[in-house]
Formats: sequence, C-alpha cells, structure tokens
Amino acid sequence: MSTTTARIPRGRQFFANPGPTNIPDSILKAVSAVSIDFNDPAFLTVYDDVVAGLKRILKTQQDVFLYTGSGHAAWEAALVNLFSPGDTLLIIETGHFSESWGKMAKDFGLEVRTLSADWRRGADFAALRAMLAEDKTHTIKAVCAVQNETATGMELSIAETRAAMDAAAHPALLLVDTISSLGSLDFRMDEWGVDAAVGGSQKGLMLPTGMSFTGVSAKAMATHKLSKLPKSYLNWTNMLTRRHKSFIGTVPTSLFYGMRESIRLLEEEGLDAVFARHARLAEAVRRCVRHWSGNNGPSLFCESPDRFSNSVTAVLMPEGHDAEAVRRVALQAFNVSLGGGLNRLGGQVFRIGHLGDLNEPMILGTLATVEASLRVAGVPHAPGGVQAAIEYLAEAARPA
Repeated sequence: MSTTTARIPRGRQFFANPGPTNIPDSILKAVSAVSIDFNDPAFLTVYDDVVAGLKRILKTQQDVFLYTGSGHAAWEAALVNLFSPGDTLLIIETGHFSESWGKMAKDFGLEVRTLSADWRRGADFAALRAMLAEDKTHTIKAVCAVQNETATGMELSIAETRAAMDAAAHPALLLVDTISSLGSLDFRMDEWGVDAAVGGSQKGLMLPTGMSFTGVSAKAMATHKLSKLPKSYLNWTNMLTRRHKSFIGTVPTSLFYGMRESIRLLEEEGLDAVFARHARLAEAVRRCVRHWSGNNGPSLFCESPDRFSNSVTAVLMPEGHDAEAVRRVALQAFNVSLGGGLNRLGGQVFRIGHLGDLNEPMILGTLATVEASLRVAGVPHAPGGVQAAIEYLAEAARPA
C-alpha cells in the first residue's frame, strides 16, 4: 500500500498532539454561547467565577491578568511589565521553548544568561545555585523556568528551582512557564514562591487557543511599578483601571464560558485525580516506547526518569529514520495526528501528547496506530509495545 495514498477520513480523528489539545464537547457547547456585552452584570458574574477558579488551579491568592492572545502574549506581558532595558535574566535551558523565551527577552533589549543543560537530561540545580551565588551584585533580576518542556518531554521541578534560589539567598524574581503543565501537572504558585506564572488556554485547560494569563505575586507587582520597557495593550497598570482588571479592549466573552466549563470539569474530577490520570496515561506511553526500543527501535528522548513529563512524550527515532515519515503515515493512512520535532529535533523525534481530555482507550488507540505506522514506514522496533501498555493499565485498574 502506498503511504501517500489519499483517504477520505472516517470517524473522529485521534488528536495526539501536545497542544492544542482535544476539546470536550461540553466546552465546545459552552464556547458557542451567544454574544453578550462584556460589561453586562450577567457576564461579570461569569468573569469573576472564572478568575476565582483560575486562581484555585494556579494555587494562588495573588493577582491574575488575562489577555487575548496565545501563551507567547503572556510571555511578553511578563517581560515588559517587570523589566527595564539592559536588565539581566537567567534562563534555565530545557529545550525549544526556553530558547524562545530567551530570544524574546533579547528582542526587548534584555541581557540573557543561560544555565546550559543537556536536552535529554535537564538542568543541574547545583549549577543553578552556584550561578546565583556568584552573582554578588544581584545583577540577575529574574530566573525563567519552563515547568514542562513540550519539545523534549521533560519536567523541571519548580520546587527545586525555588530551593536553589533560596539556598543562594538571591532576590531574583522566579518566572515560570506553565503553558503545557497547568491543569495536567501539579503547580503551586504561592507555595513555591513563583512571582509570575505564564499560562495558556489550549492545553491542560482544554480550550481553543486565544486566551492567556499571568499570575503575578505582590513582589512582582512592586517590581512592575519600576519597569521601563514600553507597553500599552499588555500594561498591568492600565488593566487595573478596568472593571475586569485585565483586557485593554474587548473581552473574549465566549472563551470565558468555555473556561468556566473547563474549571468545572477539572474540579469535578478533582485536581489530584486529574494529575494521577495524566501520570497513569504517561507511564503507559513510556512502557510502550521502552518496548519498541528493542531491535534498535525508537526510544524515549528524555533520559532522566525523575524528570519524565506526564503531559507529553518525545520519541527519538533510530538513526537513519525520519520522524516526519512516521507522522505522515499516521495522519494520512490512519487519521492520527502526532506532534513533530521542534527546533534542532526536527525529523529526529515525534511527540505523543497525553494531556487534557484523554482516557485509556484514546491512548491505546493512538499507540496501536503508531506501532502500525512504524511497520508501514519500515522503522525497526520490537512489536508488542501496545501490549506492554495494556498490561500496565489493566494492573492500574485493579481494585486495591
């Protein structure tokens, strides 16, 4: 069979990308709410409920600002609202998205230092502590960390990041990207001393792309008053003059109805149960990939078991084989959408997203299709990886 033969897709596409993610039917229905004046008291009640719920998910009692824009808008808001030209930031290298955040900072005239790290093993917290301890004049104004690096399938411990900063007695702000972790992995803004938490709507919150937000600590708000980078639409001071305490201009009312339903779904399941579900599905994927790695097959890109991501797994292809060929087969022959490799990992990895609205049948269907795609694409692997996932999930489902 030709792997490029066009087919008319039947049934629902299995969307196994790590973002955007599957949108539950009830959220799609909520987003379809008719237009309403964003100053209407009926909408203001929805708005206030959503902000309160978002704070519960962030685990913060501090300020939250929201924007019409993707997570990159929230990144930009954090930078322009907190810093002045020439300020120095320390970026913890995790992969493509840490590099992107650093590039954005440079675009604004900020100085960027990088705590270099192997993309397969992650950062050394002792090295972070040492870099901060050496900064006797406190030139570094902030440490920027990506909690979950979507490109590499690796989680960075924010608790350990904060511990390293405290051990060095460094006053820098802690900025954290939670875009592919919030609502999927545990995040504790206040407990971990996070000063700016950047998030987006389209991943663990299971919404369409288009709304982002920043949780901001009291310490960060005090720093904001001194910031000199130009800003207008994303200016927190301007936003504080509005009834909504966010949004300069029209508020995306439809997304608020969707987010209210998202928060309801997450809290109905229970956040701890949500995190446990993500951990369970992620481990099933990893057991499958480990099995495939036999016969010189694909393997887990992340080599640090204590840092495996529970929202996405990056799968490294054996030398001489193209990840994009596997993705094409999966999509064109089987109507399954996988994530591609980003940045220097293009063609080397494909990514299986297991976050948001997802359950065991969806994961097993995806894994079975990937195994079939490996066979069609002629990629060596040890058959039977799906069985390894089945055995794990079956055992996990047994009554205690």
